[in-house]
Amino acid sequence: MRHLKQTTSTNKTKPKVTLKQAFVTIIWPRRNLVFLGLLLIVIRSLSGLVLPWQSKVLLDDVVPNGNTRDIWVLVAIVITAITVQALTSFMLVKILSVQAQYLISELRAQVQKKVLSLPISFFDNTKSGALVSRIMSDVEGVRNLIGTGLVQLVGGSFTAIVSLVILIKLNAWMTLFVFIPLSIFGIIALKAFKYIRPIFRTRGKINAEVTGRLTETLAGVRVIKAFNAEEQENKIFEKGVDRLFQNVKKSLTATALMTSSSTFLIGVATTGIMGIGGYYMMQGEMSTGDFLFFTLVLGFMIAPIVQMSNIGSQLTEALAGLDRTEELMNMAAEDDDKNRTIDLDHFKGEIEFKDVSFAYEEGKTVLHNISFKASSGAVIALVGSSGSGKSTIAGLSATFLNPKSGQISIDGKDLSKVRLQSFRKHLGVVLQDEFLFEGTIRENIMFPRPNATETQLQTAVKAAYVNEFTDRFEDGLETLIGERGVKLSGGQRQRIAIARAILADPKIIILDEATSNLDTESEALIQKSLSELTKNRTTIVIAHRLSTIRKADQILVIENGKIAERGTHDSLIETQGRYYDLYTYQAKI
Repeated sequence: MRHLKQTTSTNKTKPKVTLKQAFVTIIWPRRNLVFLGLLLIVIRSLSGLVLPWQSKVLLDDVVPNGNTRDIWVLVAIVITAITVQALTSFMLVKILSVQAQYLISELRAQVQKKVLSLPISFFDNTKSGALVSRIMSDVEGVRNLIGTGLVQLVGGSFTAIVSLVILIKLNAWMTLFVFIPLSIFGIIALKAFKYIRPIFRTRGKINAEVTGRLTETLAGVRVIKAFNAEEQENKIFEKGVDRLFQNVKKSLTATALMTSSSTFLIGVATTGIMGIGGYYMMQGEMSTGDFLFFTLVLGFMIAPIVQMSNIGSQLTEALAGLDRTEELMNMAAEDDDKNRTIDLDHFKGEIEFKDVSFAYEEGKTVLHNISFKASSGAVIALVGSSGSGKSTIAGLSATFLNPKSGQISIDGKDLSKVRLQSFRKHLGVVLQDEFLFEGTIRENIMFPRPNATETQLQTAVKAAYVNEFTDRFEDGLETLIGERGVKLSGGQRQRIAIARAILADPKIIILDEATSNLDTESEALIQKSLSELTKNRTTIVIAHRLSTIRKADQILVIENGKIAERGTHDSLIETQGRYYDLYTYQAKI
């Protein structure tokens, strides 16, 4: 599937997709189908002109001659033309409209693939609901490029040109009279399209924001109800949909201007034709059949021109959506870094931080010259107060973040030069805010290894003591857990997340507050499974409950983004420093 050409330009101006670019990237690759569609359009347009032509024949030849047989021939010709017109219309929808919908599905898949390739920082700054809107809605306008919009644009243009030629041959002066108001309408339409396009682009942005907020509202409905904040959320949503309404109102105003001007100008043209045509018939320079033929063909010329105002709006909306889509497609993917050329072979899992510093915002450093080494199979524990930088170290270890300065190495190789896929296939993560997908417990545990055997699954289930609660469920592992696992307790969700990590069988494990949601009984069960999980694996543990990390090979006490203390549990207790204070304080609690 070819997509809009990606650029590496650092120009901060928003990309603007032209009709020519859309033609080259979207329409031309499907030229065989498009050319077939164009052939059908030509056939349909020509068959549509049969009726007005035969109407002239009826009035000027058949009726005056009084030949009944000619009437039946005329009727047969018209019915054949109408049948051909109906069949070609059906085939056009079947071929182009279906292809347009297929293209939309391809583009959605492509944009979603691109979104998932973007770095974590992008998702930290973008609402998930807004991304859903961009993936699902922005590409829908493409159907107007290769589907109905293209059919109407090309078919209408062809019909208008053929009709214009016929009208000139019938009466050049009457045709010129019509052409003047149509030209004025064309100028108005072009100016209106130029005005509408940025409105459509803004509409996509507003729609994404409103959708994003609505997604958050529905996901956080328990918090909203708990704080009696329904009215507050209602007002926020009403404000968003009003912004959307104001945007739509602007575009409707421009569209109404085109519609009213077309009505007026075409009305003027039609009135003039009645007067001029009547004069020519009275002078004997035009027959009744010629006038009827001229009037009907004039309709065939005017209708597509007026219709093009709607088509123009559709194409403008489509290009505005493609503007936003290309903007997304032009973003640098996480693994696009040309420096990442190293593939990890014979992976051991040795991690080393060398004077690593990091800042989320320029001038606000949160880690200062962090240095430590985690040997293969070692357990490194990070402790400290909230906001000290523990989770940032974990994020750097998982390559979710990149250091501002210093170096992180894996098995002696610079992690910034290692292909992310090569590293992450050896990585397992259990986060404090564990995420479960809607579905069954089995599907969530098997997420990292969908093809795992039943034996491997059961081993992970028992190691994380998931069976301790699933055995009590009527459907066992097939129990539906609801969105984000809302039907389970915090401890149950945490054990499923740990079972998922065990089944992944990684070489490096990052546990971010992995036991934070567990009661005392569950924690005791999990500690046994974590001992098995961390065996022969490099493990980085973040924990507030210091009793869970007494056996760690090295404990790092992080304060204000720096390593304040380091050592084993026993050595740090003997030192009676910051770790001693934290540990004895928790022991009293």
